[in-house]
Amino acid sequence: WLKCCSFIRRVGWDARLVNESYPWVEKQIVHQPKLAPWQDAFKDSLLDVGVSPYNGFTYDHIYGTKVGGTIFDRFGRRHTAAELLASANPKMLTVLVYATVQEVLFDKSAGKRPKAMGVMFKDENGNQHQAFLTNNRRSEVILSCGAIGTPQLLMLSGIGPKAELQRLNISMVLHNEFVGKGMADNPMNSVFVPMTRSVEQSLIQTVGITKMGVYIEASSGFGQSQDSIHRHHGLLSAEIGQLSTVPPKQRTRQAIEEFIKRKRDLPREAFKGGFILEKIAMPLSTGHLNLINTNIDNNPSVTFNYFGHPRDLRRCVNGIRMAAKVIQSDRFTNFTKCDKPTVEKLLNMSVKANINLIPKHTNDTKSLEQFCKDTVITIWHYHGGCHVGKVVDPNHKVLGARRLRIVDGSTFSESPGTNPQGTVLMMGRYMGVKILRRRLGKAAGV
Repeated sequence: WLKCCSFIRRVGWDARLVNESYPWVEKQIVHQPKLAPWQDAFKDSLLDVGVSPYNGFTYDHIYGTKVGGTIFDRFGRRHTAAELLASANPKMLTVLVYATVQEVLFDKSAGKRPKAMGVMFKDENGNQHQAFLTNNRRSEVILSCGAIGTPQLLMLSGIGPKAELQRLNISMVLHNEFVGKGMADNPMNSVFVPMTRSVEQSLIQTVGITKMGVYIEASSGFGQSQDSIHRHHGLLSAEIGQLSTVPPKQRTRQAIEEFIKRKRDLPREAFKGGFILEKIAMPLSTGHLNLINTNIDNNPSVTFNYFGHPRDLRRCVNGIRMAAKVIQSDRFTNFTKCDKPTVEKLLNMSVKANINLIPKHTNDTKSLEQFCKDTVITIWHYHGGCHVGKVVDPNHKVLGARRLRIVDGSTFSESPGTNPQGTVLMMGRYMGVKILRRRLGKAAGV
């Protein structure tokens, strides 16, 4: 979570409204986690290797070691953005579930900027429907489909690079070469930590925010059952999204099937422990998104160019070295009850954990650069594709169009904080209040 800091200043948001909007989200769906033993040992180890000071439990994004908020309550129940709808006036809101937008509909009157009129969508039975805006000139369509869905929907609706639209015979509404460009993701790599006993399962609770542009995090306990060993390992599972780390031409059905087979052959001991994760903050490497076809239900092709910029690779190497130091610290070895492992042994076990589909190299345990490239995974912090100043204006209205706005992470040039979720949710409330105040003034009541 991120409260008013450098990111907020860079995007030019109203600091007062930002700091009103974060607590609005936090009070409804965010909780203080009960720290798992693995996370507690990790916290002490971070401090042991110099990731200080200890900032305790806080939503603030500040250097050092901290415990962050969670959307899981003390009973283990997950809370989602859907619950924020409880704050809405139900008389002023209609929610359609199982409705999938197919395209934005435009009025393309000659000599005028294209004007959004509404959307075409299909229901759970596949039946097509249209929803139109009222005649009020302030009515508008707001896209919040995420960093991948929004540029895809824009292009399918006729807004995007001319050559891309012509290639698929999409009727062009507005040429904009920047739609789908500047796609970025925070590359993450993990180092496996062995244990002689089972450990409680935990996702990220503690984080080390370093000054070298790397975040150090941890997860544990994905070897507790036969199913979890052979099927998935939480966020370290290629079956639930790590395919994005593989170059597009290698993303074949055969590659996935071979990966799953290799995963099933792993010994149970391979995941009797946990992982220390290092993630690059504000990566300089960027890529692009392209349509595969005109079916909204089919994912587009996205290339993030992980480690395309040499600085990102250098930071990964530094992050792996820091992760190894954490694992080798006395605090951690006292917890794991294992001998202090060498870096080469840690890397060798991590490569064998086989958490993505990328072909491995024989020098993965000798070259930290190669290790970074071959073991990179996503933590789904995708952003870009509809940047401010290129696709939308500072008020997030689509450039060159009327009555169309974008409010999601596709407008970000970086992924804020150690996890962008808090800022994305805050952004929804922030932009909603801004729009209401502009339309209604004091009558908005917010």
